[in-house]
Amino acid sequence: MKTYSISEVAKELNLTVYTLRYYDKEGLIPYVERTTSGIRVFKESDIDALKVIECLKATGMPIKEIKTFIDWCSDGDSTLQQRYDMFLDRKAHVEAQMEELKKTMEIIDHKCSYYKNALDARTEDIHKNTKIGISIPN
Repeated sequence: MKTYSISEVAKELNLTVYTLRYYDKEGLIPYVERTTSGIRVFKESDIDALKVIECLKATGMPIKEIKTFIDWCSDGDSTLQQRYDMFLDRKAHVEAQMEELKKTMEIIDHKCSYYKNALDARTEDIHKNTKIGISIPN
């Protein structure tokens, strides 16, 4: 079985060694083994777990809630429903974030078009119907 050092894992996941140590300290990676001298030794399953942690973090989930999820995983099948419900909640949260980003992109697209047209005409005067070029789509 291949093992990885903390620096190899940090590089692989684009994290800092400090972040990985913090995750370990917070109990997010409880199965990471250590050598007799205390050096962390990561397995492929640890890297997979870290990818899930990073995914949850990207949704805005606080470390404390991620720790609860990790604890549920350690508890086994008795927490399958809680874990499923948590991911359904995360999915709804991400869908809401995506809707907000979609609205933001519509405004950005509109402003790109606005300024492209003004640049092509070499004046903003072509947009006299809008105030200070702030008109946004509905």
